[in-house]
Amino acid sequence: MIYTISGVVSETDVISSFVVIECGGIGYKLTVTANTLSSLPSPVYSPSGDIDVSSSQIVKVYTRMAVREDGVELYGFSSKEELDAFRLLVSVSGVGPKAAMSILSLFTPKKLALAVASEDSKAISRAPGVGGKTAARIILELKDKLAKAYPEFSGSGGDISTDISLRSASAAGGSKLSDAYSALTVLGYSRSEIAAAMKNVDPDADLEDIIKSALAALMK
Repeated sequence: MIYTISGVVSETDVISSFVVIECGGIGYKLTVTANTLSSLPSPVYSPSGDIDVSSSQIVKVYTRMAVREDGVELYGFSSKEELDAFRLLVSVSGVGPKAAMSILSLFTPKKLALAVASEDSKAISRAPGVGGKTAARIILELKDKLAKAYPEFSGSGGDISTDISLRSASAAGGSKLSDAYSALTVLGYSRSEIAAAMKNVDPDADLEDIIKSALAALMK
C-alpha cells in the first residue's frame, strides 16, 4: 500500500478537489479534502510551461487507497491526523470515502471530534451527502474512539463539550469557541476553569472578544 507520497504539486483542481503530485517521474492523482487542498502550494511552471521542479516546494501527503470494481482511487491528506479521521469515518456503517472526504472538507479532525463529543448531528449533516441519520450514526459509533484521541473533549463535570455544547447554531460559532478554548488551555488554565469562564460568553462575538470575556471571568 502507498502510505505517503513526497514530491512537487504539478496540478490542482478546486472544482473536483484533486491534486497531482509529481514524484520520480510519475504523476499521482489524489482526491483531497478542501482543507488539504488549501494547505498545498500552487504548481510552479517554467517559461516553457513545464513544472519547475527546482523552484517548487517538496510536499508530503499521507494517502489511502480505495479499490473498487471500476478502478482504484488514491485519497490524500496533509496530516496523519486527517488520515486517521478518514479511517475512522469510513469504518462507520454507511459512510463511504466520498462522504468522509465531504465531512473532512467541512471540519478539521479536531473540530469534528468536538462536534461528535457535543453530539451536534446538525453540524455534521451540513456536509454534502451526509444526512441526519448518517450524522447520528457517526456520533454513536465514533464518540468513544474520538474521546481517546481528543481527551479534552471527553469526560464529565467540567467537560468542555458539555459546558459549551456548540451553543452557536452555526459551524463558525462552534469553531470560535473551540479556538478560544485551545488558546486558554495554552495559557495554563484547567478545563474546569475554562468551562466555568465560558458559560456566559457570546458565541457570535469575534474570537478576540470571546477570549477577552473569558479571561475577565477567570481573573475575578
